[in-house]
Amino acid sequence: MSLAIIDAREWQTVLDLRTGRKRADDSPAVRLAKRVLARHPFPGDTDARGNRWVTDTALDLVGEYDPQFVFLIYAQQFYLFRFSCPPAAERAAMIDAAFAEAERFANETGFCTVVVGTGDMIPTAGYIDLSGLDGLAVTSHWLTRYCGLYGLSGKDGDELRRLTASGLVARVAGKDELLSLFADVPAAAERLPDFLAVAREGYCFRSTLLRRPLMVPAGNEVIPVSAPLAGIKSITEISGQVRKLLADRKVALILLEGVGVKDFRLPHEPCANGRGWYSYEPGEAQYLTISTGSHQIFSYPPGYRSYREDGENKEYPFSGYFTSLPSGTLGQGFAGRSIAVGNRSMFMHTVPGADIAVECFARNLYNQGCMAVIHRQDK
Repeated sequence: MSLAIIDAREWQTVLDLRTGRKRADDSPAVRLAKRVLARHPFPGDTDARGNRWVTDTALDLVGEYDPQFVFLIYAQQFYLFRFSCPPAAERAAMIDAAFAEAERFANETGFCTVVVGTGDMIPTAGYIDLSGLDGLAVTSHWLTRYCGLYGLSGKDGDELRRLTASGLVARVAGKDELLSLFADVPAAAERLPDFLAVAREGYCFRSTLLRRPLMVPAGNEVIPVSAPLAGIKSITEISGQVRKLLADRKVALILLEGVGVKDFRLPHEPCANGRGWYSYEPGEAQYLTISTGSHQIFSYPPGYRSYREDGENKEYPFSGYFTSLPSGTLGQGFAGRSIAVGNRSMFMHTVPGADIAVECFARNLYNQGCMAVIHRQDK
């Protein structure tokens, strides 16, 4: 059973992660998590101290738990870029500060690090409004370049052809085309949209976005990877290299949100961030692909109707779109101790599969405290 501990600064509560129901548990691991949460209140998604919180919390948890594998996400600059589009000099300073935090963790722990950038951000060139379609157009809250389309009419087809001819839409791919592109990947075709619209680089679909993004991920056909072992050519090869390193040393896999090849501050190799015409945006599929070593496009595809799985009886109510804990993740298959810390909520306790995960409990930039999740207490 996985336990969640929510800390809202004035109170803490222990819950069953799967059901969301309260649990009475005072085990050593729960007490450890409560101590760490109490010492590190989350300052907020766009607060200048957000990335420092990741390092401070991770260092505290390393001291308390002595893990051999650490998974970190630094996302503060991603939120600031996305919703404020600061001037170039400010963006450069924020990226410098994010790398400095990753370096501080490495220097203070001695961990070997594998550092990955999730992709460059660019100013939004324009918005594509599909709200007038007869059919349904669906984007997720955080993906901007892909939009799932359902039940299109003949008039909708004409509109999409017009948008394609104008250059605003780069491609409209049918379900079969996506299945063919990832033919070697076990498919869950029932979650795929009828068609997937792909926006021109820099443009953003507006069908269901909660906040208007001022910067969006670039095309990012490749992303940067800095690792002791050379030869990482694809996003699917990152986890394998981490596993090799873990055979004889302590390793931290560090992800820097909103940072790509253009702004990466370390010596690195570019690795393919997808396949063919499909490139990952920072989201569930990209993170799970990094952690599992296999493409995860079908588990939570862009434009899928996640609302169909909502309801009062939905399992994992604190895990966003996730309806189960992913399998094959780095931490899940590692025999040693592992932790995850980051300011990207929900991803920390789902993507790495670490024994203990600490994350901000924030939704759409609203800070509601912190959450720790304990997946294993027997190590």
